[in-house]
Amino acid sequence: MVKLAANISMLFPELDFLDKYQAAADAGFKAVENLFPEGFEPEQLAEKLQAAGLQQALHNLPAGDWAGGDRGIACDPNRVGEFQDSVGRGIAMAKALNCPKINCLAGKLPEGVAPEKAEEALVSNLAFAANELKKEGILLVAEAINTFDIPGFFLTNTTQTLAVLDKVGSDNLLFQYDIYHMQRMEGELAATIKANFDRIGHIQLADNPGRHEPGTGEINYDFLLPYIDELGYDGWVGCEYVPQEGFGWMKRFNG
Repeated sequence: MVKLAANISMLFPELDFLDKYQAAADAGFKAVENLFPEGFEPEQLAEKLQAAGLQQALHNLPAGDWAGGDRGIACDPNRVGEFQDSVGRGIAMAKALNCPKINCLAGKLPEGVAPEKAEEALVSNLAFAANELKKEGILLVAEAINTFDIPGFFLTNTTQTLAVLDKVGSDNLLFQYDIYHMQRMEGELAATIKANFDRIGHIQLADNPGRHEPGTGEINYDFLLPYIDELGYDGWVGCEYVPQEGFGWMKRFNG
């Protein structure tokens, strides 16, 4: 059966962040992921993981000034030094949390930057990050995000993202396939996952519309999650959604 990880950046919004680890365990999750563990001491988070009996499945590289509107800086040719510094911070956190994967957010196309220049910066930055992470035994993934939620985001679909990964040419870089984002941008979920299965390093979910839990929208998770399992996916599926109806939905899926 599929293995579900709680995205504690979005789940349990009523709780303080450090209290979410035990809440995730109490809800039946065996692993967690989150956007950015920065802001806390690594030892503090590692202690929470251990106390709750959880694994850290994934976190993102630092993504610039999130509160100021940044959604990643990897495609910005004017912030290469900042990006490289963020890779070092991301590695340090991942090692402290024994986290095997880090996601890189490409970011929004910077104002005044031509798309081809942004792609050049992204390819170069991904190559740098993939190489640095490989030295530490950590996999790098990169995801596409829908432009309804984040207008201007640079990577928006499977074909474009895989083309960028091809240009990077690293054996330590795979695609993070977010079912919710790709439903909004392209559909064809099952066929796309099967066709590109060997290039997918992490999967996330939410239903559409509303980005709530499976069963609240149009995506047939009763078919899709067992299908992904049948294909042989053995990684964690990150539950990155806005909670609405509790966690009863996951009992029939969580292994």
